[in-house]
Amino acid sequence: MSGTHAIGVDLGGTKILAGVVTREGEVLRRHERATPDTQDALLDELDAAIEELRDDTVAAVGLGIPAPIDQRSGRVYPAVNTPLANIDLRDRMADRHRLPTGLDNDANAACIAEWRVGSARGATDVVMLTLGTGCGGGLILNGRPFRGSTGAGVELGHVVIVHDGRPCQGRCTGRGHLEAYVTGVAATAAAREAFGPAADAHRLVRLANEGDETAREILADIGRHLGSGMGSFVNIFEPQLLVVGGGFGIAAWDYLIPAAEEILDREALQPMKDEVRVVRAELGTAAGLIGAAFVAFEALDEE
Repeated sequence: MSGTHAIGVDLGGTKILAGVVTREGEVLRRHERATPDTQDALLDELDAAIEELRDDTVAAVGLGIPAPIDQRSGRVYPAVNTPLANIDLRDRMADRHRLPTGLDNDANAACIAEWRVGSARGATDVVMLTLGTGCGGGLILNGRPFRGSTGAGVELGHVVIVHDGRPCQGRCTGRGHLEAYVTGVAATAAAREAFGPAADAHRLVRLANEGDETAREILADIGRHLGSGMGSFVNIFEPQLLVVGGGFGIAAWDYLIPAAEEILDREALQPMKDEVRVVRAELGTAAGLIGAAFVAFEALDEE
């Protein structure tokens, strides 16, 4: 096969981002589509995004999916924030596009990208949280991506931080999960309670930037809940870096992270809390598609 590039596809709750990526992590071309609300329509849109970018330079395809994935079979289990459920996605996409195909959780993919070419370059132990529609988690341990026994692990957004707390989002039946407290969806709910039905997470951040103390306190409260999760992750994994990304995470950084670090310092033990640094993701909205491309190269190299 003559191609030297990969197509990385990052599936989000509201949009599909795809790009042609080099082995060095450079994005050569990008394409964006809306995320449909049925599985058949979503599969059609994934196919269309790949075909829009495919040319003779492309040797493999990788997908970052916001759902638990069995890496042994390539099966996607029910997703919380998208309509995918119980589908052998890796085989389906490989058969459809006739290219080596890799598959990973979207937050795992973003973490791999930040570790390879972003804010976590050179680190061996990294926790990443992506705060957007949902709360994803990625993990690098001892210089290798960690996925669990089947590949479906590292669902850090579904760690319980409040016993019998708020219902989780989407199809998740749990309560008190980190995701219920720290996402753009949670921020929108809090904004509407404080500022009326037209408010959302974007307006909340804008009001905070304009100096509104109520908006700033809402975001600080979200940050404190984030810090509770961070403290637990630091105690368990002892990472060198805790990377925070995602659209909401970056937009609200100035209000979330100081509050989160205050709780992290309270909850984490020594020496773990003395060694970890909380850092901003560098790759922005491209992190997921770049990481998905690295997953594609992994599949290509295995072949």
